[in-house]
Amino acid sequence: MATKTISIMDDAYELLVRNKKKDESFTDVIRREFSKKGSILDLAGAWSDLSDNDIEEMENAIKKSREYTRRHVMERIK
Repeated sequence: MATKTISIMDDAYELLVRNKKKDESFTDVIRREFSKKGSILDLAGAWSDLSDNDIEEMENAIKKSREYTRRHVMERIK
């Protein structure tokens, strides 16, 4: 298999080092990290630290956005 030499910044190199597992090459790290296909389950609990007030504010913002969109779509239909 052919190889390529690349230049990367020190901070990018440190990211590779931190994510490298024992007995794993940098190629393995890159393949593992960039071939990930996310799952909806990865998001489970992502907002678990939100307060009831935060949730209420988000719900209100969503309602306002839907109302705004609905009004403007109806205006265009007329």
